[in-house]
Amino acid sequence: MCIRDSRSAEIQRLVGRALRAAVDSRKLGERTITIDCDVLQGDGGTRTASVTGGYVALALACRKLMEEGVLREMPLTTQVAAVSAGIVDDVPLLGLCYEEDSSAMVDLNCVMTREGDLVELQGTGEGRPFTLAEQQTLVELCAKGIRELQNIQRQVLGG
Repeated sequence: MCIRDSRSAEIQRLVGRALRAAVDSRKLGERTITIDCDVLQGDGGTRTASVTGGYVALALACRKLMEEGVLREMPLTTQVAAVSAGIVDDVPLLGLCYEEDSSAMVDLNCVMTREGDLVELQGTGEGRPFTLAEQQTLVELCAKGIRELQNIQRQVLGG
């Protein structure tokens, strides 16, 4: 029996929800794909990096299953990536490093599909409450960052 701390369990659930959003489970069938995300050097944004890198691993695994003839249809229906943003000293920032993350007034994690649909949005007023307008600003900042990450994912995956 593996006992995980609550932070690891929460990250595991977030990554699982995000990656499942990209999969048509009927096309995958009764299979389980395990994506193991080890963060070797954390500097903030570990959960979002796990989602973004985990998607690449999932796409490679599905591609291999297709090449081996195990799957007849590609089960991936979309692409997902994630990024963090926050407000530090009243300034909205994208991709907070550890120092920024630990002093952020507002912290927000965002997972989106290729189409720009939200899969998950986690926002916390760490140092103060935040407004709907600030949330919208952070989500728009995340959308820009996620589009950039998805371009990199496509480059890595070859198209």
